[in-house]
Amino acid sequence: MKKLLTTIALFGALSLAGFAAYAQDKPAEAPAATVAAPAAAAPAAPAAPAPEVKKLDSGSTSWMLTSTVLVILMTIPGLALFYGGLVRAKNMLSVLMQVFVTFSLVSILWAIYGYSMAFTEGGSLNSIVGGLGKAFLAGIKPDTLSGVIPEYVFVVFQLTFAAITPALIVGGFAERMKFSAVLWFMALWLTFCYVPIAHMVWGGGWLAGLGAKDFAGGTVVHINAGIAALVGCLLLGKRIGYGKEAMPPHSLTMTMVGAALLWVGWFGFNVGSELAADGVAGMVLVNTQLATAAAVLGWMFIEWMTRGKPTMLGAASGAVAGLVAITPACGFVGPMGSIILGLAAGVICFWAVTGLKSRFGYDDSLDVFGVHGIGGILGALGTGILMSDSFGGVGYDKGVTMIGQLTTQAIAVGTTLVWTGIISYILYKIVDMMVGLRVEEESERIGLDSTQHGEVAYHV
Repeated sequence: MKKLLTTIALFGALSLAGFAAYAQDKPAEAPAATVAAPAAAAPAAPAAPAPEVKKLDSGSTSWMLTSTVLVILMTIPGLALFYGGLVRAKNMLSVLMQVFVTFSLVSILWAIYGYSMAFTEGGSLNSIVGGLGKAFLAGIKPDTLSGVIPEYVFVVFQLTFAAITPALIVGGFAERMKFSAVLWFMALWLTFCYVPIAHMVWGGGWLAGLGAKDFAGGTVVHINAGIAALVGCLLLGKRIGYGKEAMPPHSLTMTMVGAALLWVGWFGFNVGSELAADGVAGMVLVNTQLATAAAVLGWMFIEWMTRGKPTMLGAASGAVAGLVAITPACGFVGPMGSIILGLAAGVICFWAVTGLKSRFGYDDSLDVFGVHGIGGILGALGTGILMSDSFGGVGYDKGVTMIGQLTTQAIAVGTTLVWTGIISYILYKIVDMMVGLRVEEESERIGLDSTQHGEVAYHV
């Protein structure tokens, strides 16, 4: 565990150094002229160009409507079934309920203040968080545009990202956390972790100004959720019997169906992040498919070599690992780079959920940190390398080198790990003081379905 904390601390040092450099490099405001030039000497000013009128693109709007629905499909039912199949039968409904209600809760909070704080100007705090100018979706009308699509569509598309991210955290503390604690934590976590990181990366905050590249959520979604899940499972402790008795998934069939829905829905997640139906969207499509397929093969073969048999659970986990890793990179790397990234994700995430987890002994129930946290870190850092035109990527911004971009990516990773790691710890402690985090031992042994919800998944 000391090695793990040391790594996070190193990322934190990089992020602080990057923030200081960014603050120093911001251009100062030009001083006002002290003496006005005589009016007669001033040349006639050229006529100002007419402002460009935004026009709605019906093709892009249609695609974004579809993408939004696809991301909803990823969460309910995709993520819910993927997680539900992995837990024991006595906790099946509790996981479905936590994902389903988290998605609903975040939807409302996003409309009230989340969208505004993530995607509007925030005054003196704009480097970290936005303002409340569009709280309650004020000022947005059916004909209000965000780029070439209706802003309402953009609001809901981003809502789906905000909703699936905390739902991912459920896998870290599955089978042992009170439902009331889950709801309190999700509301607080959206406010103090997701919204600031989303603003820093996508809403004009300091990481965006630094030049961090995150096409569809490597830092904002996956590293963010992964580190929160790790902190949560460490604070709650291991499940009763963990490491002493078998805890196999109760329905790998259901897990495979969930993984398949995640794969399908992820095209909305990644391709939709282009916010248009264009050539880049096509590139993202092929990158997402190739990386995911490569990760399935990478995980399967390393598992086959080390454990003697390829498993369905391994193939499904590999698919998710590939989807996670390509998420930040999909709009910047080329097809061959996506295959490299996918293969690496399959192998490295397999190691993370076996070797790393075993080495430190934490009970991350459904391997959120091992797949989303580690896969997100790999994807974010890999973007800095594989976006080079030497690897078939789109190339770097003018004046930016591979080392420079890789450093920026590391700063973004470090900022997310440190910010969300520390604040998640504080939020878990606050919720523990309010309602308590963990269910009683007897309730855990009986199962959360009946003790928390008064239902059971199966009547046999």
